[in-house]
Amino acid sequence: MYAVVETGGKQYRVAPGGVIAVERLPGSVGEVVELSRVLLVGEGEKVKVGSPVVSGATVRATILGQVRGPKITVFKFRRRRKYRRKTGHRQQMTRLRVEEIAAGS
Repeated sequence: MYAVVETGGKQYRVAPGGVIAVERLPGSVGEVVELSRVLLVGEGEKVKVGSPVVSGATVRATILGQVRGPKITVFKFRRRRKYRRKTGHRQQMTRLRVEEIAAGS
């Protein structure tokens, strides 16, 4: 069984036992969070697509840790104007382990 969930403005394909990194969610290590924006649920040949979400479907996941994403470099430059700005950014992320997918009705 698998599902497509939306959190933090992004979509993720998840399966029970899988680990994903999503944009930061409130909570501490070991807490169980429930993702209710389930866009699709599939099991073998049976696929249930929501419009926009599958009614009653939820995904339960356990927080493994609060981590930081990869470092990116932001460089602004205007030619012939002696203008350069270099900054960086690391996004706050939450690692989740998917426990179960409830398909709903």
